[in-house]
Amino acid sequence: MHQVRLFFTALQFFTRLPIPGWVGFDPAWLNQAARYFPLVGVVVALITGASYALAAWFLPEAAAAVISTAVGIYITGAFHEDGFADMCDGFGGGMTQARILEIMKDSRIGAYGAIGMVCMLALKLTTLSMLPPLAAIGALLTAHPLSRLMATTLIWRLDYARAEGKAKPLAQQINTSEFLIAAFTAMLPALLVAWLHWLPSHALVYGVIAMATATLWLARLFVRRIGGYTGDCLGAVQQVTEVLLYVAVLASFQHGALSAWS
Repeated sequence: MHQVRLFFTALQFFTRLPIPGWVGFDPAWLNQAARYFPLVGVVVALITGASYALAAWFLPEAAAAVISTAVGIYITGAFHEDGFADMCDGFGGGMTQARILEIMKDSRIGAYGAIGMVCMLALKLTTLSMLPPLAAIGALLTAHPLSRLMATTLIWRLDYARAEGKAKPLAQQINTSEFLIAAFTAMLPALLVAWLHWLPSHALVYGVIAMATATLWLARLFVRRIGGYTGDCLGAVQQVTEVLLYVAVLASFQHGALSAWS
């Protein structure tokens, strides 16, 4: 029952979805809820995947991609997108650690954040709209849990960069056993999608490699610039790695634009 409470604590923290009243809340549970971040991604993936499937029954792929993305943004309250925009503003406009952290703490979105959001959403919608429907659903089911696992990796390996902040309780305790639980949860949907042949295995391998590479690069950037990570950094990693899986899957399905000229 305690594990169920931890899952609902993570679900409540990262989504707008209602949870049962008997769950209650204890700030100390946030310390242990990180193991279920990918499981929250599974819930988001199931909802966005179902939204895509329902929309694609009546509408073209492009419209289904927009609808599923909008549903995902709504049920998560744009939590990760906001973190990505704040990270773009902070690292784009700040030269010192103190200034970067100050900018990221500002609730207003600046030029770097707005441009980053437009580019990120454009790439997400473009890639999803160009995939075959089953592949798009498979990509959604895979990307949401795995991208949250990549963000959880920062909690596991890096230090928190602020003395205070919304994500601080989540960063205090995550050991290797908890991370392995998160990794197991994140891998199950990918294995199921591969078994159903909704995505080719090599596309998933390319996607995971791209996600891991981006996570490593961003982690090094965060450590170099601010000495660790913040909640906004977690959101940025989730968004970047999610989009990269869609890009890798699309690349595995077709040749590049210039290949037709070769």
